[in-house]
Amino acid sequence: MPWQPSPDWQPLTSGTGQATGGVWLTPDGQVVKRLVPGVEDERHHAYWQRQALVAESGLVSATPGLHAPTFLGLDRDATGITLRTAYTPAADWTPEALAEALGRFARSSVAEPAWGARGVLRDRLATVERRGGWEVLERHELGSTAIRQLWSRREAALVMLDRLPRVPTHGDAYPANLLGRDGDDVVAIDWEQFGLGPAGFDLGYLALAVNTPLDALLATHGDDVRRGAVLVAAYTGVSRAAWSLGRADAGDHVARLASLSPIVDEAVSHAS
Repeated sequence: MPWQPSPDWQPLTSGTGQATGGVWLTPDGQVVKRLVPGVEDERHHAYWQRQALVAESGLVSATPGLHAPTFLGLDRDATGITLRTAYTPAADWTPEALAEALGRFARSSVAEPAWGARGVLRDRLATVERRGGWEVLERHELGSTAIRQLWSRREAALVMLDRLPRVPTHGDAYPANLLGRDGDDVVAIDWEQFGLGPAGFDLGYLALAVNTPLDALLATHGDDVRRGAVLVAAYTGVSRAAWSLGRADAGDHVARLASLSPIVDEAVSHAS
């Protein structure tokens, strides 16, 4: 009989990863996430079992700055994995506080598992290249000299990121995933892209999702973190704007492109 959620579970909107088959809240306060088979490459950012392995391993169950919700169990069957964690109520975080917590998490000691994500930005840019790069921005008169330079220097930028310290990364550090509070630490959900990545990776993602100036987010971080955050934010933000132009609902990615100009300019200087 195919797996089905219990009729008394309340559907939740969180959990939009490629391997997520649904998320529910049970009457007794458990969050149930259904993971369905997808990408099998253990190093790929969308490896379908990673969220279950993160929870089961306990690697980030008590890390400073950022940690996973309490793990309550999982079941594997022929068609997927059912993961259970404690419910995480949303807390009120400022972007600066999230940036500080991400910094403490990045400085924590976490052993790299064999199934941790690697080369996330490299994989994403390879996908963008297969789809025509950023040419769509030119067709919509949204290109610029700096954006063209950023694209042409992408390999140099990736090499620079490879040279930065490798640190624990959540991999999808948006406020919607940086959800709960445990004292001064953030309780984060959706660990699908967890791994060890370049310093500043998570902060680059956060910078794309908030209106706080980058300098304020990076006030307590060093030069390596700034370089990583700037490069990740620039390449990710421009790629999202290009991708969104082919969709009926482009969201705010194109609108954010203009505000990315200082970050793009700085990224070009780092990739020179």
